Amino acid sequence: MADAGAGLFADCEIAFVPSNSLAPKLISELSTILEDNGAVIHEPRRDGTLAVEKVTHIISNTIDFPQYVESQAVMIPVITVQWITSSVSRRKLAQVRPFSPDPRMIFSEVVVTCAGLPVMDRESIVGATMALGGQESKEVSRLTTHICALTMDDPKVKQAAAGRVKCKIVLPHWFDACFKLGKRIEEAPYLLPDPEILHRTPEDKLEIPVNNNLEGATSTNPQWLPDVGSRSPCTVFQSRKVLLCKDLGITHRLTKVLKDIIHDGGGRLVDDVDECDTLICQFRQGHEYVQAAQSCKDIGSLSWLYYLIVHNQWRSPLHRLLHYPVPQDGIEGFDKMRITVSNYGGEARIYLENLIKACGAQFTKTMKPDNTHLITARNTSEKCKAAPEWGVHVVNHLWIEESYAKCEVKPINVPKFNHFPPRTNLGEIIGQTFLDESKLRAIYYPGGEETMSPRAKRKRQVLQAAKENGYQKGPAEGVVIGKEDDRDFDVMRDHEANEGMTRGKVSASVETPVRARRVQPGKENDTPATGSTGGRSAKAKARDLLQCIAPDIALYEKEKKRQSKSGAPWGGKRAADMVEKEKQEKEEALAEVDEGVKRPTKKARPSLPEVETRIVVTGFKRWIGDKNKEDHDRRKLRDLGVQVVQEGQPCDFVVAPNVMRTVKFLCALARGARVLSTSFIEETLQRNEVPSPDDFLLGDEAAEKKYEMNLETSSSRAKSNRGRLLQGIPIYCTEKIRHGAGSYQTIAEANGAIFKLYKARSGTTIKPTTAEEDGGAPPEPVYLLSNKSPEEKQLWPRFEEMARNGHMEPRIVAPDWLLDVAMAQCVRFNKKFLVENFNGQ
Repeated sequence: MADAGAGLFADCEIAFVPSNSLAPKLISELSTILEDNGAVIHEPRRDGTLAVEKVTHIISNTIDFPQYVESQAVMIPVITVQWITSSVSRRKLAQVRPFSPDPRMIFSEVVVTCAGLPVMDRESIVGATMALGGQESKEVSRLTTHICALTMDDPKVKQAAAGRVKCKIVLPHWFDACFKLGKRIEEAPYLLPDPEILHRTPEDKLEIPVNNNLEGATSTNPQWLPDVGSRSPCTVFQSRKVLLCKDLGITHRLTKVLKDIIHDGGGRLVDDVDECDTLICQFRQGHEYVQAAQSCKDIGSLSWLYYLIVHNQWRSPLHRLLHYPVPQDGIEGFDKMRITVSNYGGEARIYLENLIKACGAQFTKTMKPDNTHLITARNTSEKCKAAPEWGVHVVNHLWIEESYAKCEVKPINVPKFNHFPPRTNLGEIIGQTFLDESKLRAIYYPGGEETMSPRAKRKRQVLQAAKENGYQKGPAEGVVIGKEDDRDFDVMRDHEANEGMTRGKVSASVETPVRARRVQPGKENDTPATGSTGGRSAKAKARDLLQCIAPDIALYEKEKKRQSKSGAPWGGKRAADMVEKEKQEKEEALAEVDEGVKRPTKKARPSLPEVETRIVVTGFKRWIGDKNKEDHDRRKLRDLGVQVVQEGQPCDFVVAPNVMRTVKFLCALARGARVLSTSFIEETLQRNEVPSPDDFLLGDEAAEKKYEMNLETSSSRAKSNRGRLLQGIPIYCTEKIRHGAGSYQTIAEANGAIFKLYKARSGTTIKPTTAEEDGGAPPEPVYLLSNKSPEEKQLWPRFEEMARNGHMEPRIVAPDWLLDVAMAQCVRFNKKFLVENFNGQ
C-alpha cells in the first residue's frame, strides 16, 4: 500500500475514455480530484489513443472503444466513474469487479442485502450476485439498491421503509430468474409489497416491451440511410480508411453520400483491402473479407456503418449480431429448419426474422405442423399450446442468438433456452449477445499466418491473450476483470471470497463464471496460486507481451499517412477572382488568334497527385496583401500533394507563425490537428518536396506559458474528444459582443457546445426546475459571454434569474474564457474570466 500521506490514488496511473456518457467536462473534474489525491493522469497519445502499457486503470463508462481488447490482453481494469466516487467516499480503493462497464456483468451497480432468508439461500444469492458484478451490504444503507426478502415484516425492510431509503425490495425469485437466463430482467413483477408473480397468472395480458438494444441493428443491409439532419461532422471516422465492398449492392448515389460523410469526418474511402483499416461488406466470404479478417481489421455490416454515422461513437461490430457480415450460406444445420416467432413485437420481431434467415433457416409468419421450432418471449400463446402436439420445439430467443454467435446449432435442452419467467416478456433482454471472434476465425478465416504482416500477427497475439484472460464459461463468458498491482486485497477479498469462487452453494442451474486455470511450463501438476499473486503473474506475462510489441505499434501508427476529404482550395471571393482571371486569359488567347498570332501547342497538364496532407493556414505573412502569390503557392503545394483547406474542413495540421486565437486556429485544433510553423510551407515551396511535418512542429513557449497549455497535449486531447469537448454545455452570448457572436458560435459549436444568443426577452430558454427534480445533483454551470458595457450589464440580472430558476449556476464571463478552453482542449474555469474580474490578456 502507498503511504497514508501519499494520497488515496498514489499508486494509480489513470487514463480516461471520452464517450457520450463520459463528457470531457466530467473527465476534467474527475482528473482534478484524482491528481489532488496522488494519481497520475495519462493524456491521450498524439493520435488520440491510450497509452495502455503505462496505466494501471482505465476509466470508461462503456467497453465500446477501440483499445478495449488491448486492455483485456494486459488485464488493465476498465471501470466506470463510480469507482472513483466509491473510493473517495470510503477513503479506500474500491474493488474493480462491481464497477465494470461490461454489460455481461449483469449485476453491476447492484448492492444487495438479504432479509429473513435461510442461510443457504442467502449465500447462494449473494455469491452468484457478486460473481456477476454485484456487491453485498450487511445492513441497509444509502448505498443499498436491493433488499431480497419474502415479506415486508422483516426489520431490515421496515428500517428501509421508515428511513425512506431508495432501494427495491424484491423476492428471491427475481435473482433466480436472472441467474437462469444469464441476463438481468426487470424487477417490476417481483417487487414487494405486491409482486405480480403472486397474484397474476402467466396467461394475463402483458405489454410487449421497447428494447433499445436493437436500435440500428435489426438487419445487416438496410435499404436506406437514416436521416441525421443538420449536424456536426462524424468524427468517429477521423483518420480511418474505409473500404465498401461490392457485395453491398448500394447505388452510386448512396456511395457518394457515404463518401462525403466519411470525408467530412476526417476519414476517406479506399479501393484496396491492403490500404483500409475498416471493411464494410454483406457476407463472410471473398478475398477482401478473408484478408481483412486475418489482418484483424475492423469488419462490419452496412447497418454498423449507419450506426456509427447516427451516433458518432465507435462500437465494436462484434457486440451486435447483425452489425457483422452474415454467412452467405447460413450456419450448418439450420437449412432444414422452419422457424416461427411468437410474443415478440416491433423491432424485436424484425430482428428475429432477419436473424433466422441469416442462420439459413426458413422463417414462417404462421405456425404449421411442418414447423420445427417456435421462438417465443412467453410460453402462454396459442402457438405455445399447439407446439407440443405438433412436435414443434419451444425455445426463447437466447437459443438462436447463441447459435448464431457461436456459429453452430446449440442444443435446445439447455435450461436457459427453455426458461420463461411468468410475468416477463423476454423481448426486454433481446440483442445482448456478443459474437465469438474465435469461432468466426475457425470457420470463416482460419490460418493465414504465413502471409500475415507483423502488425496482423501482433494483433492476433493481443486477441488471443484477451480471450485467455476472460472467463471460459457461464453468463460472463469472455469478461476480463483486470488485476491491480501491489494491493493488500484481492478483487473479492473484502467479501471473504477469492476470485473465481462464490460464497456458499449456488443452484445447479446457475453457471458461475470461473477463471480458467493457468498452467506454468514445467509445473503441470502444481495447483495454481490464488489471490493477487496468481493475478500478478498473469498480468506480468501479458504486460511483457504488450511492452514487446508496443514500440512496433507506435512506429506503425507514426508512419501511417492520414487522408481526409478532398475539396476545392478556393472559395467565396477568391474563387470568383480565379474565374475572372481564367476568363481574361481566354479573351487574350482569342485576341491572339484574331491577330494571326500562332499559339504554341498547349501541353496536357499531368493529373494531380493524391492529396497526402491537408492544412489550414492562418496568419501567414507571406500571403498577406498578395492574393496572386497566395494562389500561386497554393497551386504549387497542391502539385506536391498538400492541400490548403478552409476552416471547418478535415485537416491534418494547422499552420501558423505562432500560437493564435483565431477562428481558423481554434477550429482546426478542435479537430485534433497538430500545429506546424509556417516554415513548413516555406521549406516545401523552396525544396519542391514535402519534408517531414515532425521537423516543423510549432514551438511557442511564451504563448504556452501565457495561456497555461501545451500544444501537443491540446492536440492529443482534441483527437480523443472528437469534437465533444463542450458537449451538452449551454453557452449564451450577447448580440453586441466584441468581434461579433458569429466567431464565438463557430468555435463553440466546433467543440460540441449548445450555443444561443441571449436577448433577455420575455419567456425563458432554461426550463425552471428544482434540485429535487434534478435528482439532488448540484447545479451545473451555464455561461453568458458578455462585456462590461452599461447596456450589457442590464442583461445580467435576468440571465442570472433564468439560470437559477433552472437549477443552474450562472457564470457571466469574458469571451476569452471560451478561447482559453478551446485552446487547452480542457473544460476548466478560473474566476479571473468572470466579466467583473477580467482585465484582458
